[in-house]
Amino acid sequence: MKVLVVESPAKAKTINKYLGRDYEVLASFGHIRDLPAKDGSVDPEADFRMVWTLEDRGSKRVAEIAKAIKGAEKLILATDPDREGEAISWHVLEALREKRVLKDLPVERVTFNAITKDAVQTALRQPRQIDQALVDAYLARRALDYLVGFTLSPVLWRKLPGARSAGRVQSVALRLVCDRELEIETFKSQEYWSLIATLATREGAVFDARLVGADGKKITRLDIGKGEEAEAFKRDLELATFTVTSVEAKPAKRHPAPPFTTSTLQQEASRKLGLAPAQTMRVAQRLYEGVDIGGETVGLITYMRTDGVDMAPEAIQAARRVIGKEYGDRYVPGAPRKYTAKAKNAQEAHEAVRPTDMSRLPKQVAKYLEPEQARLYELIWIRTIASQMESAELERTAVDIAAMVGPRKLDLRATGQVVKFDGFLTLYQESKDDEGGEDEGRLPPMKANDPLERRRITANQHFTEPPPRYSEASLVKRMEELGIGRPSTYAAVLQVLQDREYVRIDKKRLVPEDKGRIVIAFLESFFSRYVEYDFTADLEEQLDRISNHEIDWKQVLRDFWRDFSAAIGETKELRTTEVLDALNELLGPHIFPDKGDGSNPRTCPTCGTGQLSLKLGKFGAFIGCSNYPECKFTRQLATNGANGDGDATSENGGQPGTRVLGDDPETGLQVTLRDGRFGPFVQLGEGEKPKRSSLPRGLSPAQVDLEKALKLLSLPRQVAVHPETGEPILASIGRYGPYVQHGKTYANLGKDDDVLEIGGNRAIDLIVAKESGAGGFRRGAADPGRALGEDPSNGKAVVVKAGRFGPYVTDGETNATIPKAMSADAITLDEAVGLIRAREAMGPSKKPARGRKAASKKAATAKTATKTTAKKAPAKKAAAKTSATKKAPAKKPAAKKAAGKSKSA
Repeated sequence: MKVLVVESPAKAKTINKYLGRDYEVLASFGHIRDLPAKDGSVDPEADFRMVWTLEDRGSKRVAEIAKAIKGAEKLILATDPDREGEAISWHVLEALREKRVLKDLPVERVTFNAITKDAVQTALRQPRQIDQALVDAYLARRALDYLVGFTLSPVLWRKLPGARSAGRVQSVALRLVCDRELEIETFKSQEYWSLIATLATREGAVFDARLVGADGKKITRLDIGKGEEAEAFKRDLELATFTVTSVEAKPAKRHPAPPFTTSTLQQEASRKLGLAPAQTMRVAQRLYEGVDIGGETVGLITYMRTDGVDMAPEAIQAARRVIGKEYGDRYVPGAPRKYTAKAKNAQEAHEAVRPTDMSRLPKQVAKYLEPEQARLYELIWIRTIASQMESAELERTAVDIAAMVGPRKLDLRATGQVVKFDGFLTLYQESKDDEGGEDEGRLPPMKANDPLERRRITANQHFTEPPPRYSEASLVKRMEELGIGRPSTYAAVLQVLQDREYVRIDKKRLVPEDKGRIVIAFLESFFSRYVEYDFTADLEEQLDRISNHEIDWKQVLRDFWRDFSAAIGETKELRTTEVLDALNELLGPHIFPDKGDGSNPRTCPTCGTGQLSLKLGKFGAFIGCSNYPECKFTRQLATNGANGDGDATSENGGQPGTRVLGDDPETGLQVTLRDGRFGPFVQLGEGEKPKRSSLPRGLSPAQVDLEKALKLLSLPRQVAVHPETGEPILASIGRYGPYVQHGKTYANLGKDDDVLEIGGNRAIDLIVAKESGAGGFRRGAADPGRALGEDPSNGKAVVVKAGRFGPYVTDGETNATIPKAMSADAITLDEAVGLIRAREAMGPSKKPARGRKAASKKAATAKTATKTTAKKAPAKKAAAKTSATKKAPAKKPAAKKAAGKSKSA
C-alpha cells in the first residue's frame, strides 16, 4: 500500500478514483502547522528561528497520516505545484519526523498541473525530492509578513486608536487606493473644445471629421480651451470649402491575447462575469479539483495559481483540432502560437490556466456544473481556444481634408477601421480597460482632390476628468505591473483590506475609508520606505531569487530586519503632536477641502477664531477646534460622500466623531451621526435614553444624510401583514443585524436585502420560510439552513446554516464550522462532508457549555445548602439572617491573602 497526501478532500476523492486499491489518498486540509499569533514565533535574535505549532485540526491530520504509513510501502507528497504546495509537503514531512514515525520509509514528492488520470499517473512515474529552495522562499515570505505584522501593528495601536493592522503587501495595496483617491480630490478639471465637421461625398455618404490643425500648426485635444476660440473656428468652418487631400489605407492585424494567468483570469472574470477575485479563485479551485461529469470525476481546468502563459504541446495541438472542427481551417494559423510570460520569474514555469480537455465544450459540460462554474469554465475555454486562432485582419483608413476659408487653411482628419477577417474575434474579444475606447467604423470610398459637401459643424464643450477609482480588477493589474505581491495572493490581500474596513466597494470601485487613509498617512510619514512601490517590488524579486537558489533566505531577513527594527525603535519617542502634525499635512486636501471662496478651510465655523485640525480620541480620529474646551466644535473626517464636499459645520457639545445631520421635522429634535463603542449610529435628540439606530452593515457613515438617518430612526417599521394571522410583519435592526419579525418569529435579512427598502412579498417569504422550517416553533427554533444533499457514506442530510458565531455545516449530529477561507454560499457537498469528517475525528468537545456547567453547579450548591439548613437550622428566618451576617467577615482573610499574593507577584 502506498500513501499519497494532497491538500483537499475533494482532490483526494477525485485522485482516489484514478489510483485504485494500491493507494490510500489522504487530505491534509491545507496547512497543518502555523506560526502562533504571539511574540517570539520568529526570533531575529536566534537567527530568525521559527516556532511552528500543530493546530488541533493539523494534529488530527498528522495522526491520521502517521497511522496510515505504518507498514506502508511509500509516502508520496502530492500537494499543489507551487511554493505554497511545496511548503505544505515540507510541513507534513517535518511533523512526521518530529513524531519519529517515518523510520526508513521512502518519501517522494510529485506534482501535476491537472487532476486527470493521465496527469496523475505521469507524475507518479517522475518523483523527486522536496525542493528546499522553494521552501526557503516560502519561509522568508512567511517570516517577513510575520515580522512586519507583529512589529508594526502594535505601533499603530499605540499611536493611532482605531487602527487594526498593517501588512507588508496589504499596506502597499492600500496606498495605491489612497493615492488614487488623493489624485481625484486634488484634480483640477480643464475645459476644452472639439470641432466636428459632418461631411458628405458626391455619392451622399456621410461621415465625421475632426479639426486637427490650423495655419500649419497642429491642434491637440486640449489646445482649444475657450468657447470664444471654438466659436471662431466654427464660423470659419461654416464658410469653408472642403477637399480631400490624401487617403491612406493600411492593413493591420490584431493578435489574440495569451491564455489566462491567475491575474488575468481575476481581471477578466471581474469585468465580464462580475466576480470578485476571491470568488473567482474559489470557483476555479472547484473546477481544478474535480467535478462529476456523467459519472466520471475529472478536473476540468489546470492549476489556477500561475504566472505562466504557455501550454503543453499536446494541449496546443488539441486546441488546433477543436478550432478546425468548430470554426474551419481558415481560423487555424499556419504555426502554433508560443507565448512568453512578462513576469521576471514566472512562477515555477507553470502552464497557463486552461481546460484539461479542449474537446470538452462549454455547452456539453454546463448541465453538470453550477451556474458560476459553467460561466467561468466557458470564459477559460474561450480564451484558451482563441489564443491559438488566426489573427484578425483589419484595414485602418486615414483621410486628410483641407478646409479653405479664403487664404486660410484648416486641417481635418477622419479615421476608420474595418475588420476584413474576424479571426479570433469570432470567438473572443478582451474587455477594454477603464481608459479603453471603441473601434471606429468604415469610411466611404474617397480619393485625393475629391470635393466634399458640408452638412453640419458642431463645437462640443468637454472637461477633463480625474482618473477612475480602482476596481478590484484594475488594482490587481496595477499591482502586477509594479511587481507587488504575488497574483495568487491578490484575492486575499483585497479581502483583508475590506475586512479591516480600510476600504469599501461602492459601485464596483474601491473607496478608501478614513481609517485606511489615516493608516497610510502615518506609514508614509514614519515608515515611508516600507510602503514604497519599488522597495516592495525589490523584496519580491529577492524572494524569487531565493526560489532560484541564487541567494540565502536568512541573509535577506537579516538585511531587512536591521533597518526595519531601527525604524520601529525611532517611533517609540514619537509624541502625539508629531503624529498629528504629519497627518494634518498629508491629509489636508481630504480633511479640509478648498471652499472655493478664498476663505481658510481650517477656520472653525463655530467660534471663527480657532483652527481646525485632526485629533485622536478613544474611538479613532476626528476634527476638533484649537480653542477647545471653550469651543466644543467637532466633526468626523469625511464630511460627505467620496470627495468630502458638503457642509462641514456642526456643533455637538464636544462629542468626538459626531456630525449634526439636521433637525427632525416632526419633533424638532437634532439628528446626529455618532461613533460609538460598537460602531457608528444615528441618534435623535439628547437625554437619558434618546432614540438610536445602528447603521446596517455595508452602509458607510459618509453615505448617511438626514433623510437616511430619519428612516433608520423610524425602525421598526411595518412592511406587511401576515397572510394567515393578519398580524403585522416588522423590519428592524438588532444585535445580529437587520431582520423581519412576526410575533416571536425572527428571520435575518439576506446580504442583498436592505432593511430600509425591503418589500412586503420578500418579508412574507422570509417569515413563512422561517416558520415552516422551524416546524411550528417560534423564536429560538433551529434555522432549517440550505440543503446540500446526502452524505454518500451514511445517507444523512447535510445542510449549511448561519450560526451565532458564523456559518457551519451539519449532518444533524455533527456541526463543523466553515473556515473563513471558504464561502458559505459556494460550499459544495464534498467540502461539507470533509469538514464534518474532520470535526468527528477531533472527538467530542472536552469543555461543557458554560451555561450548563454554571447552571448545574448552581443547582448542586443549592441542593446541598437546602439539606444542610434542614438539619442544622429549623426554619427560622431570623436565625438564617443572623447566620448570614456572621459568615460575611470570614471572606476577609481570603481577600487579604489574595492581595498579599498579588503584591509579592
